[in-house]
Amino acid sequence: MTTVDVSTDERLARNSLVTRLVVRPEIGALLGAIVVFLFFSIVTDKFLTMGGIATWLDDSATLGIMAVAVALLMIGGEFDLSAGVMTGSTALVTAMLATKAGVNIWLAILISLVFALGVGALNGLLVVRTGLPSFIVTLGTFLALQGLNLGITRLVTNSVQVSGMRRAGGYESSGFVFASWFNIGDTAFRISIIWWIAFAALAAWVLLRTKFGNWIFAVGGAAPSARAVGVPVARTKILLFMTTAAAGWLVGTINILRYTTAQANEGIGLEFQYIIAAVIGGCLLTGGFGSAVGAAIGALIFGMARQGIVFANWNSDWFMLFLGIMLLGAVLVNNTFRRRAERVRR
Repeated sequence: MTTVDVSTDERLARNSLVTRLVVRPEIGALLGAIVVFLFFSIVTDKFLTMGGIATWLDDSATLGIMAVAVALLMIGGEFDLSAGVMTGSTALVTAMLATKAGVNIWLAILISLVFALGVGALNGLLVVRTGLPSFIVTLGTFLALQGLNLGITRLVTNSVQVSGMRRAGGYESSGFVFASWFNIGDTAFRISIIWWIAFAALAAWVLLRTKFGNWIFAVGGAAPSARAVGVPVARTKILLFMTTAAAGWLVGTINILRYTTAQANEGIGLEFQYIIAAVIGGCLLTGGFGSAVGAAIGALIFGMARQGIVFANWNSDWFMLFLGIMLLGAVLVNNTFRRRAERVRR
């Protein structure tokens, strides 16, 4: 009787813990977050206080919501340069309806969500129907929204801002949901932190545990091959653009109810921070590889570094140097981890 050496059967082989960790896109961001956390914990006393933690988590929260949505879109192989201005546009829609048209804030919030989803769907349709790069399409949307924000705000208010949200109907209840506080001990934390964690957890579950998550990786990795095996490429991309727009609506709603004033230029330029946070979190610019959790960690690195520099009483200009180094380092690390992951999976 012939015996088989099962120890050499590759089907029964188990990868080591290190190997399993290396194939995770977010591992580089996690290591970076640990380094940043330890560094500022040492150089400043305030960083690890409850008040300090509340500050840098708050700084990370709204950025993290958008970074996670942008990460999903980047994994799907596309970009959205209108993501930043969308936060301002939705805030302005809500504010104008509530303060100038007398609409209850809850209804205004719902209308601004429909507006955001419409813009996201339009972006997606233009990309999949025309074949134009999403960079160009969403750059056009960015400019159009920027012009609309400024033009309509000036036309309606004769200024560049909309205020008076506290007097609008529904402010107390909507403010409780989107802009309230919760206490841990004697320290108050913003509810936006809960929204950030919940959104990141939902995105991670969708990405890793659902059919739609598989579609996202497929269309970002090789859209023609994905289409050949029955993946609805166009529908997936459109839904991803709508997800990014919906995240912009959520951040815009949080901001308008928190600050009660919306500026016509709000959100402009933040789209690059969202993309950078996603890249730091493990996303590749070429698509097909990345992590929702990693993007959330990338935003956490932003918050810790930005507030850590403030706590250390350094010139805030150093933050841009840190950001550039982190971006270049993340690209190199992500490419290395991707190549290692591809070798492991073969």
